[in-house]
Amino acid sequence: MVELVEETARVKTIVLDLPEWPGHRAGQHVDVRLTAEDGYQAQRSYSIASAPEDDHLELTVERLDDGEVSPYLVDELRAGDELELRGPIGGYFVWEESLGGPLLLVGGGSGVVPLRAVVRHHAATESSVPVRLLYSARALDDVIYHDELARVGVDVRFTLTREWPEGWSGYRGRIDAELLGEVAWPPGERPLVYVCGPTGFVELAAGVLVELGHDPGRIRTERFGATGGR
Repeated sequence: MVELVEETARVKTIVLDLPEWPGHRAGQHVDVRLTAEDGYQAQRSYSIASAPEDDHLELTVERLDDGEVSPYLVDELRAGDELELRGPIGGYFVWEESLGGPLLLVGGGSGVVPLRAVVRHHAATESSVPVRLLYSARALDDVIYHDELARVGVDVRFTLTREWPEGWSGYRGRIDAELLGEVAWPPGERPLVYVCGPTGFVELAAGVLVELGHDPGRIRTERFGATGGR
């Protein structure tokens, strides 16, 4: 492990140097396994935050107070420590140039992590596919990768659900039909949609998009439960 980057008060990015890493596709994940001194093991899946073209593999982890793995990764892990990984895993929630677009990315909380990998891959390949990211967070301080997303060069829209700074010009409130109707491309343009976040968030967003007339076959979802595992 090379470096830990603090993203928010509860979220850190783990930067890993893996000389034998076979490579990955934007949107894939890995399994992280921890083994205690008494032999007890705990394992959780985490989305890969880096693009295939990046020099290091990055995992962005949100600390869950009742989690078995995330508190260690966020609070105890130090540069130089080693992690046991398995992956890359997954072939459904991935994007590459050949899949086309336009591309609508919808993330809730730490669900933005694999979407960041997609945005980075899009930039690294100089893709001409139109991209729009809608990111829902509780407050501005909870927005992961805020500075990077502000300068990434694609259309990024934020909505804050609980609090917002004075003069906030972005969206306010949870994602709903009105917001998705405004942000998403018209169904007739057949956008390719990736939705990631907590289970309830994903089910709501995907369901609303279908109600708005979007093709269910072009909506890909990735969800996580209260434990942070898939």
